[in-house]
Amino acid sequence: MAVETAFFMEYCVYILDSLVNNSKYIGQSQNLEDRIKLHNRGYIQSTASRKPWKLYAHKIVSSRSESVQLEKKLKNLKSSTRLNYFLVNNDFIIAKH
Repeated sequence: MAVETAFFMEYCVYILDSLVNNSKYIGQSQNLEDRIKLHNRGYIQSTASRKPWKLYAHKIVSSRSESVQLEKKLKNLKSSTRLNYFLVNNDFIIAKH
């Protein structure tokens, strides 16, 4: 009798901070480390002009649909005060600066 196991792909919702102008970028990926490298090498058109980037905060979620939903919610917050409040109160890991 074969044992079936569930396979979960984790996703990461992340916030980057531009070292050029302190602007934020919000995104989601299955591989955060590789994605940050792409941002910093200029391969992501929407962030190339503001590189280099450093990780500001991130959170691991269990599905792509959850990551897309959370990314959208973060992008709709519109102010850094609301963003920071949301991050602190929703289990995001804030990077040490």
